[in-house]
Amino acid sequence: MTDTTSTPPDLGTGHVLLDVADRVATLTLNRPEKLNAVTPEMSRALVRAVQWCDTTDDVRAVILTGAGGRAFSAGSDIRELDGYRTPWEFRNRVDYCDAIREARTPTIAAVGGYALGGGLETALSCDIRIASRTASFGAPEITLGWIGGGGMAAFLSRAAGPSNAALMLLTGDRIDAARALEWHLVSEVVGPGELLGRARVLATVIASRAPVAAETAKINLRAAGNLPEDQALAYERDLQTICFATEDAAEGRRAFAEKRPPVFRKA
Repeated sequence: MTDTTSTPPDLGTGHVLLDVADRVATLTLNRPEKLNAVTPEMSRALVRAVQWCDTTDDVRAVILTGAGGRAFSAGSDIRELDGYRTPWEFRNRVDYCDAIREARTPTIAAVGGYALGGGLETALSCDIRIASRTASFGAPEITLGWIGGGGMAAFLSRAAGPSNAALMLLTGDRIDAARALEWHLVSEVVGPGELLGRARVLATVIASRAPVAAETAKINLRAAGNLPEDQALAYERDLQTICFATEDAAEGRRAFAEKRPPVFRKA
């Protein structure tokens, strides 16, 4: 159930910041001296933060970004990877990308600077991606002897197309923001000083919409990309019926008839 009185959790690290204003949570990777590379401690903090956002009416949209301007995130901190005792322990590590993809709350990646490896996977895990003109995107794992494991191939090929994904995955080369926009990897490119402001505008609009409908739209989008067309259409109709039966839908109809803004609740 939604907790309407909860306070933000103690994330246990200053390397992940959580700020909430106007029902928008901004999650900032705050390790700029290391290009916001993610440690296991940061991964656990991200999971806690995202899960809390799903449980409170104080949050109806989430922005993910990176501190310092040089990087959104350079992915997992490579120096931490030797800390896993066995390959199986590595396989079953806490994965921040999984938590972001599983979030019910809509998410926006505001990408400035490098989005590399797990940083690219983090952006791909968000529902909407916008970038500054300084952004660059890459999957450099192949240059180090491995491949990404946080959804890289599946989500990159879905966003940019199989050939473009193969180019990035097999060379490890980076692309700039203009190319990312051309390949539909991001929805918008803005000036560096405009990035967070634009993300907040989008998040505020989303936060004003019916929360159950927004969460259902996310479910529907995932189904549309994974089900055969006839099943996706039937599933969408079922989801629409569920939404139509909610108090938010009734409030929307009342507000329309009364010519006033609707007051939606996160149930």
